[in-house]
Amino acid sequence: MMNHLHIEKKGLRGLAIAESFREEDKTSTLAGVVMRRDFIIDGIVFGHTTIEGNDATDSILEMHQQLKRDDISFVMISGLILSMYNIVDIKKIWDNLRIPVIGVTYNDSKGIEDAIKYHFPDSYQSKIEEYHKLGQRTKIKLHTGHDLYMRIEGCTMQETKNLLDTFTLQGAMPEPLRVAHMLARTWLKS
Repeated sequence: MMNHLHIEKKGLRGLAIAESFREEDKTSTLAGVVMRRDFIIDGIVFGHTTIEGNDATDSILEMHQQLKRDDISFVMISGLILSMYNIVDIKKIWDNLRIPVIGVTYNDSKGIEDAIKYHFPDSYQSKIEEYHKLGQRTKIKLHTGHDLYMRIEGCTMQETKNLLDTFTLQGAMPEPLRVAHMLARTWLKS
């Protein structure tokens, strides 16, 4: 069963999550921003994931739970491979939250399997299987003329494109993710 994104609602709220880390870190900082359709920031939450770990999905679910809100209509994540191959399972997030989940990437990631083999020489097969469970990415062109690559769960591709067009003022990055990126970088520096 799919939840539909009602883009026309002024009070539509989404949780956008982005990360930041330094090469020498053992964990990555996750920042979450609850943003309304009218670009009002309505909440902030922080979390972390393990570099080269497998806890990204659970960390995102925990961040949503920390907010203690039932008015969030979707989750938008900047990338589904975080923290050096810590893979986000959007199906698990959908199964737990029952709201649409959108994974956004900004370029075609050819060669990801080779990179996984390089980083996980002894256990790469399970990571590659995890990566393939993410499903196919779909390329869309935003109203700004920029391309994005999507993986979605719980909504249609057309709803996703409409939502991203609504939340993208310029360039390729939707505003909620842009703010989440800034927060994650700022939190990391503090």
